[in-house]
Amino acid sequence: MSEFKTFSQKTADVDRRWILIDATDAPLGRLSTEIAKYLIGKYKPTYTPHIDGGDYVVVINAAEVPVTGNKETGKIYYRHSGFPGGIKDAQLKEVREKFPERIIEQAVKGMLPKNKLSADRMARLKVFAGSDHAHAAQKPQKVEVK
Repeated sequence: MSEFKTFSQKTADVDRRWILIDATDAPLGRLSTEIAKYLIGKYKPTYTPHIDGGDYVVVINAAEVPVTGNKETGKIYYRHSGFPGGIKDAQLKEVREKFPERIIEQAVKGMLPKNKLSADRMARLKVFAGSDHAHAAQKPQKVEVK
C-alpha cells in the first residue's frame, strides 16, 4: 500500500494572482489560449479540474490585436435577438471599430470548458481597448505571450 495520496485543492486554498497581458504581442488564437490557461489555472501545480483555481487576467490594447490571413473581412460574428428573423452578423473589422473588447472575450469564451465554472472564469477576465486599465491598484504581473 502506497503512502502517497492524490492532492485535491479546496476552494479555501485557492490563491489568485493578477496577470497583465498586452494584446499587441501575439495573434488572436495564441493570445486566447494563454488567457484561457491563466483563467482555468491549469499551469499551477495545484490544478484540480472541479475547483475554480484560476487567476484574474487584465488584457490591454484589445483594439490592436493582430489576426492572420483574411480574417479581418472573412471572420463573421453572429448574434441573435431572440425574435424570429433576429439574427445579425458583423465582420471582424466592424466589431473592432465599435466593441474591440468583444473580439478577445468571444475567443476566450470559446476556449474555456463548457461547464458551470465558465461564467465565473469569464467574470475574472478584464479587457480594455487601450493601454489604460482600472486595475493598477492590484499590481498585475506582466506576462509575455509569444
